[in-house]
Amino acid sequence: MITKEKKAKAISALSRGKNDVGSPEVQVSILTERIKEVTEHVKEHKHDFMARRGLIQMVGKRKKLLKYLEKNDFELYKSTVAKLGLRK
Repeated sequence: MITKEKKAKAISALSRGKNDVGSPEVQVSILTERIKEVTEHVKEHKHDFMARRGLIQMVGKRKKLLKYLEKNDFELYKSTVAKLGLRK
């Protein structure tokens, strides 16, 4: 489970304003943090198939959000991918 501090850090890294928690780049940032944590969990617990399924769903959701960003605002997409260290 992602901690409040990590979530707040992920939000502040890419937010557009003070109360921005729902923009696509912020959602991608939060999902990236959750994916990192679940990935570590799945590496340790190889037979936790429900966590693996949730991980695959989160990766798919992040992929869709990134595709949306790429289509609507390419410069924002490039900066988001660069800040989060994702490869595309």
